[in-house]
Amino acid sequence: MNCLVTGGAGFIGSHLAEALVLAGHRVTVVDDLSTGKLHNLKHFEADVHFVRGDIRDYDVLRRVMRGVEVVFHQAAIASVTRSVEDPIGTDAVNVGGTVTVLTAAKESGVRKVVFASSAAIYGDDPELPKREKMPPQPQSPYAFHKLAGEHYGRLFHQLYGLSFVALRYFNVFGPRQDPSSPYSGVISIFLDRFKAGRAYTIYGDGTQSRDFICVEDVVRANLAAAVTEFDQVPVINVARGEAHTLLELVAVLKELAQSDRDPAFGPERVGDIKHSRADTTRLRTWLGVEPQIGLAEGLRRLWEST
Repeated sequence: MNCLVTGGAGFIGSHLAEALVLAGHRVTVVDDLSTGKLHNLKHFEADVHFVRGDIRDYDVLRRVMRGVEVVFHQAAIASVTRSVEDPIGTDAVNVGGTVTVLTAAKESGVRKVVFASSAAIYGDDPELPKREKMPPQPQSPYAFHKLAGEHYGRLFHQLYGLSFVALRYFNVFGPRQDPSSPYSGVISIFLDRFKAGRAYTIYGDGTQSRDFICVEDVVRANLAAAVTEFDQVPVINVARGEAHTLLELVAVLKELAQSDRDPAFGPERVGDIKHSRADTTRLRTWLGVEPQIGLAEGLRRLWEST
């Protein structure tokens, strides 16, 4: 299979590109390196075709999509906070870039686009677990961008016959997640603080909960989505279906670090949601993916690998 991974030098994208290479596929990565790093590709760089480019650049995308069968669209400005501060700039990348990717895919004869969507779409609806049929309630520009991407994918399927799958990621963690990045997840930030014996801050009271999923399981969902055929445009949660509070996360890290350092607490962040847990029925039945790595095991592996 000939594949393109947008944002393939980033955290999730690089793991996906590596898995595709190991499975024997031909892989092109396009990334502008604004947040991605060539270092993430170093141990398999000879087996990928890397192109430094912006997903808003139609000419670049048309060039790299020649002969491509499946596009894994991972590239985005994945920050709720930045989207609140800069709705115009983030919209240009997250929505405009996605439309450019879809247009180039349609014009290039790409068979399928697998889109990295987000659980942020559900907003702060208190109903749990989050099911794909729930009405969207985006509370940030970032969440709206991802919802717009899903709608554009559905529209391109209806108008042009382009196959499209939206995978709504919940809280992904694993190696290569840069703790110094403003887009990084809470796990990589806290783990970095514990490793260095430094102070760390919980924004809110720590009882907010998240459905954490290891990046290896996210990759498995993407690979399954690429080869599973659907009549319509599916939207599928990618998560474990379990919720853990930030205080529970801290307790595991304390044990791994053999530390008694308690967090500082700050004000809740604008646009953040209180609780998140997924219904994973579609992931398990439609894609046949059973998440393999729980939070404690994933944290132990991550601790030992850093």
